[in-house]
Amino acid sequence: MAALMRSVFACSRLTSVRLPVCVQVKRDVRALRRKPLRIIPPESHREKRAKDVREPTPPKSAPDKHRRDRDTEDKTSVQEGDTERTHELKYERARAEDKRLSKVVTIAKSKKFRERHGQILLEGQRLLIDALDAGAVLQTLFFSRVDQLKALPAEKLKKANLIKVKFEDIKMWSDVIMPQGLMGIFGKPDHVKMTFPVVQVQNSLPLSLICDNIRDPGNLGTILRCAAGAGCNKVLLTKGCVDAWEPKVIRAGMGAHFRLPIVTSLEWDMVSNYLSEDTKVFLADNFWQDIEQTTCPPNKAIDYGWISSDPRRIQKIPEDDYYASSDEGEDNIQQNIPNIPIQRYYEPWAQGPSALVIGGETHGLSLESLLLAENSRGRRLYIPVVPGIDSLNSAMAASILLFEGRRQLKQS
Repeated sequence: MAALMRSVFACSRLTSVRLPVCVQVKRDVRALRRKPLRIIPPESHREKRAKDVREPTPPKSAPDKHRRDRDTEDKTSVQEGDTERTHELKYERARAEDKRLSKVVTIAKSKKFRERHGQILLEGQRLLIDALDAGAVLQTLFFSRVDQLKALPAEKLKKANLIKVKFEDIKMWSDVIMPQGLMGIFGKPDHVKMTFPVVQVQNSLPLSLICDNIRDPGNLGTILRCAAGAGCNKVLLTKGCVDAWEPKVIRAGMGAHFRLPIVTSLEWDMVSNYLSEDTKVFLADNFWQDIEQTTCPPNKAIDYGWISSDPRRIQKIPEDDYYASSDEGEDNIQQNIPNIPIQRYYEPWAQGPSALVIGGETHGLSLESLLLAENSRGRRLYIPVVPGIDSLNSAMAASILLFEGRRQLKQS
C-alpha cells in the first residue's frame, strides 16, 4: 500500500510535455481541412427531394400578391376622363358645377314638366327595385356610393346613365328626412306594359277602386297602399285627383304603384270602359238618411251634404238650360239627382264584381259618380261614427270599406 501511494505522488510531480510550435500548427491546419460528415437520408427521402428539385414550388407570397393585385384591380376604378368603370358598370362622376341633379328633380316635382317630359322621380333602394322588377325604364340614376349599385339588378342598369354625386347634393334635393343616397329618373310607367308581382295577381279580387276628387297627396298614396293590400285588381283616378306620380304620393304608396294597375286622368264617361258589365258601383258616404221617416226624398244636392252642387257637371243637364241669378245661392238651385239607396257598410254588398268610389274630404263625391252607381244599381255605404264627428278621413274610410269588401268577397 505504501509503495502504491509513493508512485501516485511521483506521477503528480511530473511536468507537462510541450510539443514544438510547428507540430501544433500542422495539427490545427489539418483540423480545419477536415470535411464535415455527410448524412445520407433514407431512399424515400432522397426521391422526394429529387422531385422537389425537378418541380420548384413558387414562393408563398407570389399567389397572395397576385390575388391582391387582382382584387385591387376589380375594386379600383379605371379612370377615363370623367368616366369610371366598376363591376362592369360604367358610370360618370359629376363635377362641382354639374346641375343635372337639380334639373331632373325640378322636372319630377312639377306636374306640368312631368307630363311634358314623361318622367318620374323615385328615391330609395326599395322603390327602385320594385320599379325595375315591374318593368319600368330607368333613364338616369344618381348615387353617392359605388357599393349601392350591387343591390340593384346589373342588367337593368347597363342602359341607364349612372352618375355619382356627393351625398350632400342628394340630401339637399331630397324630401326624405334620412335619404339613402339613391335617386332614379324613370320614364312614366304604362300600366299596360308593366309586369306586376305574381303573388299580387294571384290574390287579386273582382274589386276595383275609383278615386273622385282626392286632392291630398298623402291621402291618395295611403289609399293606393290600402288598395294593394286589400287585393284590388285596379285603381281608376278621375280628373280632379292629384297626380298619382307625384313624389309625395309615391312615397306614401310604399310601392303600391308597381303592384296593381293605376289608370289616371279619366273622364267620367270613360270610367265604365274599365269595368265589366256586371260590376256594381258603390259609394262611400258619411251622411245617413232614414228614408222610412222622410216624407219626401231630397231634391237638392245641398240636402245630401256630400255631393258637388254644380249642376253643369251633369251631362244630362245642358249648360244652356242652367240659369241662376246673382241673388240666388246654391241652396236655391234645384237639381234632379238620383236617390241611391243607403246601407251600413257591414251589411252584404260585395257579392260579385264591385267598384268602390271614394270622394275627397273637401269636394266630396261628384254627381257623375251617382249616375254611375244608379246605372249599375249600386248603393251608398255608410260608416257609423260617434255623433258630433263630421266625417272620417278619406284614406281611413277607403281602408274600412275595401277590407270589408275583401271579407265579403272571400266568403261569397
